[in-house]
Amino acid sequence: MSLSITAAEKAILADLSIPPRPQVLLTITQETKKAEPNVAVIAEAIASDVGISGAVLQVVNSAAFRRLNEIKSIHQAVMTLGINRVFPIVKAVALKNAMPASKVLDAFWLEANLLAGCAAATAEELGYESAKDNAYMLGLFHQAGVPALLQAFPEYEMQLAEANNMGWAALAEYERREYGTSHATVAALIAQQWNLPKVMVEAIYYQHDSAGLFQGEELSASSLLMLAILKIARIVAYRKLGVSSEEEAWQDNYDGLLNFLNYEDQQLEDVLNAVAEAQSPA
Repeated sequence: MSLSITAAEKAILADLSIPPRPQVLLTITQETKKAEPNVAVIAEAIASDVGISGAVLQVVNSAAFRRLNEIKSIHQAVMTLGINRVFPIVKAVALKNAMPASKVLDAFWLEANLLAGCAAATAEELGYESAKDNAYMLGLFHQAGVPALLQAFPEYEMQLAEANNMGWAALAEYERREYGTSHATVAALIAQQWNLPKVMVEAIYYQHDSAGLFQGEELSASSLLMLAILKIARIVAYRKLGVSSEEEAWQDNYDGLLNFLNYEDQQLEDVLNAVAEAQSPA
């Protein structure tokens, strides 16, 4: 499925400053396309960017990934985890680093880090250990349209400050009325331009419009799984933050999630509790 971008949105999006992929990602992408990728070249490319490499090590050693032994170098991370697991994390932190710095966004990024950790824990609790790294990337990446909109429309700061009170779906509706697009659409476009997998792009695009999708055939099972992970991560994160505005969106998707996951109520509740516990300090 391709993104549904209107002509008006295309005009708006053309003026937005979407951060280009940094050289480290281009180098890794080129190397992974080779018949026999050189792991040393990949590790060196990541390590060459101090900001990205430091953030990657912090992530892989975080509570979200529950490593038994500390990973002390990028080379060790690549050798131990494999590039297919490290690369999504590199992309996630690279995007965050590429966004303009702003005190307005400090709280936003703290929430994004919590969402990313919850997403990784959700993948594990649902039995998809191999998807943890992509889930982390989704949690950190899915609201990437917010910094882009803030940079393009300074007055957006006032609405962003009220996002948790009004609800993010309501904020997206406000954005469509005022700017002709939404942070979900912008984030999906960024994800597409950064060559994220199609399932990730779709989960990002439909993050606020997923009611009914779990019962339909519009999206693939893989896309719906990423969307389910994101939905669970969001409700756990915002409950931990004491934000009640996400409850309505959660209830709208609850029955569809149960059917898609083939879960009973208590099974899903156990997942929510386990994900929340995983984010608690040891």
